[in-house]
Amino acid sequence: MDKVKRPDKRAERSRRTREKIVEAARELFVAQGYGATNLQEVADRAGVAVQTVYFVFRNKRTLFKGVVDTSIAGDTEPVATMDREWFRAACAEPTAAGQLRAHVHGTREILGRVAPIMPLIAAAAATDPEIAAQWPDGPDPRYTVQYAAAEALARKPDARPGLSIEMAADLLFGLLSPQLYLIFVRDRDWSPDTWEEWARTALTSQLCADPG
Repeated sequence: MDKVKRPDKRAERSRRTREKIVEAARELFVAQGYGATNLQEVADRAGVAVQTVYFVFRNKRTLFKGVVDTSIAGDTEPVATMDREWFRAACAEPTAAGQLRAHVHGTREILGRVAPIMPLIAAAAATDPEIAAQWPDGPDPRYTVQYAAAEALARKPDARPGLSIEMAADLLFGLLSPQLYLIFVRDRDWSPDTWEEWARTALTSQLCADPG
């Protein structure tokens, strides 16, 4: 008889500790800013010793990167966006309209977490060259994700005739940007539901064939 694999309690404790530290850091970074937050404050809010914060993340820069990565992913698992179940399911939708509905919803979940920290990223990168170096020049990872979505969408039977992958990717990249999300949801006080419906409708009109 096969032995039942017991959960690794040590790994689970480590995961929970990492999550507590990241969540505490996110709250403090948003409330106070990156520069004004120190690791002792993070440790106090997370309910751990400051030495634990250093052991897990080494320094504040690495912790900040962890906050950003976790905000994008929604958890601490090292799984890229294009390998996430929601993204794969969206791309597997049989129609372009169905893919857009799923894709915009999944992107909304990410933007709800990422958009509030975008100003922090810009401010921290502007004052700390080592943080800026964590996001090196090159293809924007967000564009890479949207291009992959565009490749799947352009093959669907109800995609707009003559639609190029590049045009589809540009529209996804622009309309689903954190900056545009902040303009509507933060600055103009739209609800996330209202933003999602607008984005889906706008992209459907641009990327899907006119119903005939």
